[in-house]
Amino acid sequence: MNVLGQVKTSVVDPVRSRVEQVFPIDVLVKAAHAYNRTRRLVDKSERSPIFVERPIPDGPDIALADIDMSNPFLYRQGQWESHFKRLRDESPVHFQDKGPFGPFWSVTRYEDILAMDKNHQVFSAEPSIIIGKFPAGFDIKMFIAMDPPKHDAQRAAVQGVVAPKNLKELEGLIRSRVQEVLDGLPVGEPFNWVDRVSIELTGRMLATLLDYPYELRRELTVISDLASGVPAATGGTSDLDEVFTSCIPILRRVMHLWGDKKARLAAGEEPGYDLISLLLADESTKDMMERRPMEFLGNFLLLVIGGNDTTRNSMSGGVYALNKFPDEFAKLKANPKLIPNMVSEIIRWQTPLAYMARRAKEDTVVGGQQIKKGEKLLMWYASGNRDERHFDSPEKLIIDRKNARNHIAFGFGVHRCMGNRLAELQLRILWEELLERFDDIKVLEEPEIVQSTFVRGYSKLMVELTKRQA
Repeated sequence: MNVLGQVKTSVVDPVRSRVEQVFPIDVLVKAAHAYNRTRRLVDKSERSPIFVERPIPDGPDIALADIDMSNPFLYRQGQWESHFKRLRDESPVHFQDKGPFGPFWSVTRYEDILAMDKNHQVFSAEPSIIIGKFPAGFDIKMFIAMDPPKHDAQRAAVQGVVAPKNLKELEGLIRSRVQEVLDGLPVGEPFNWVDRVSIELTGRMLATLLDYPYELRRELTVISDLASGVPAATGGTSDLDEVFTSCIPILRRVMHLWGDKKARLAAGEEPGYDLISLLLADESTKDMMERRPMEFLGNFLLLVIGGNDTTRNSMSGGVYALNKFPDEFAKLKANPKLIPNMVSEIIRWQTPLAYMARRAKEDTVVGGQQIKKGEKLLMWYASGNRDERHFDSPEKLIIDRKNARNHIAFGFGVHRCMGNRLAELQLRILWEELLERFDDIKVLEEPEIVQSTFVRGYSKLMVELTKRQA
């Protein structure tokens, strides 16, 4: 740690901690917003980078040194596969020293990514798991960007929300909501699958996990998109002022929920399995809202984003993939028992979150490359899941692929996605209910892809349904 870092830790952080214990979280967010706007006015380095979309050449047609995996238009233009293949073949641990997000290493082969993800002793998730830095005032803490033991304690506090017992109880509720949404879809008419199905179902699930007002569930997906689309962090398009402004009413509702549940617990009521109840019931997090409110905000956003992006974009990606590979759709309809394996294959094929970032805690070696202490590395899950060394014909969706469950879209090791089983459950139920109702889900045009280095997602997927014949 440098001298400035030591000063921040010894002086600034304790002051910030005391301030957080005095003011409620909505006031703190307002103050952070004012601080951010001031910093942007006086310090050019705090302003979000401006991304201009230009045609991206194929991977083989560009100099190796000029490959820029931080370009947020790679997915939209469909060039990510050729660029990652070039790196896997010629420079599997590739250093990029120029770009809007600063220097970093791209780790692109399956085995190297797996080895890194297992080794949290050498590769730190702190201070952030995204390519850029969070804007000033928005550099909130979340357990996915913490190392053990603090990571383990906070994760354990909320793990129960997706524990097997809770999932079993949720299965009936998930199925009834999927049935309700699917029964309300138009047949033989074009509609946007992303909005009517993927966003709607994930919003309903998030409201349940957080015990958030059900009628306001779309607020959760909106704040998730805004927070994960900050240009300085992911190359997205969300407006930072809108992020701060949108947080306020949501946080006030969450503060009310926290106070209400805390009073009921004190009166002897058994805790529920929603996020807030679990935090209140755990000794290490029971006072988080009062003593570490911005840390609470970080973990709240983490669980909202985690519960939104993976499931939602796999719901859309699966429909798109089965249209690209119609023989696989025919195979599925002939044998619905393939659904569980297909769910894993869809998640591998889509890889909704493209990477996770790490920092080297010491000088080390990755894939034969010398890595210096403090350097940033990106584990490109999107590339590892298309690595020909591990998956045959990885660009294809093969619903009965033998090693589909070996995908790394959920990460690995201590940071493996906490909600992976819930995501799989939602997707399994969705496809079971779809096959009960429809003979075909026809994609009418190429989908609209979100601008991001981080999220491999869809904003629009126009489809038309054909009802299943009795």
